[in-house]
Amino acid sequence: MLEDNIKVVRARIGEAIAHRKAKKVTGDSVTIVAVTKNHPAQVVNEALAAGLNNIGENRVQEAKGKKEILTPGGVWHLIGHLQTNKIKQAVELFDIIESVDSEKVLAAINKEAGKLGKIQDILLQVNVAREEQKSGFLQEEFIAMLPKLAIFDKVRVRGLMVIAQATDIPEETKPVFAAGYEDFLLLQKQVGVAHCDILSMGMTHDYWIAVEEGANSVRLGTALFGLRDYSIK
Repeated sequence: MLEDNIKVVRARIGEAIAHRKAKKVTGDSVTIVAVTKNHPAQVVNEALAAGLNNIGENRVQEAKGKKEILTPGGVWHLIGHLQTNKIKQAVELFDIIESVDSEKVLAAINKEAGKLGKIQDILLQVNVAREEQKSGFLQEEFIAMLPKLAIFDKVRVRGLMVIAQATDIPEETKPVFAAGYEDFLLLQKQVGVAHCDILSMGMTHDYWIAVEEGANSVRLGTALFGLRDYSIK
């Protein structure tokens, strides 16, 4: 089933790239981050065996429990909101922290990475849709943050993460993803293009719209693995 779902996803990604109205600096290659939240640990092995090398988890503790019983492998992304009391563990566990949503969190990650002698890859989460229930830098906060990024020398800002509004009409997310792409261009101008290479936008219900607007990383759970088991904590 997983292999079939991957084929469907890749085909839709290909169609979305073909529908782009202009060439994107993010390129034509799209990384699928397999979101294994609320799935048993063996699903991670299934994803890796199927060629999905990027694993996404929403919660630090769930990822910790899985990594303790799995053979090391894959590139692990934290995609859920990061509480300050979990930052030390997050820096220890994750290759990329996508959900850096405030200067306070960024500073704490920088501090913990320094203690570990690590350069932590991160994405800045921008709340383009300005939804009160979502985390992330508001547009004006993101703009104000750009000149400060050089202060944080123990992180590598790899790009942006954007979550669009929930809607029954996926096409309504287009303006949000288009704005996310423009923010990515601003970030590249600030930090350079050498390592600023990830625009993470789109989930199961809207990933093809995100790709059309320039995403080169999508975060997919249900589209790959089916419905989640919410009894798994």
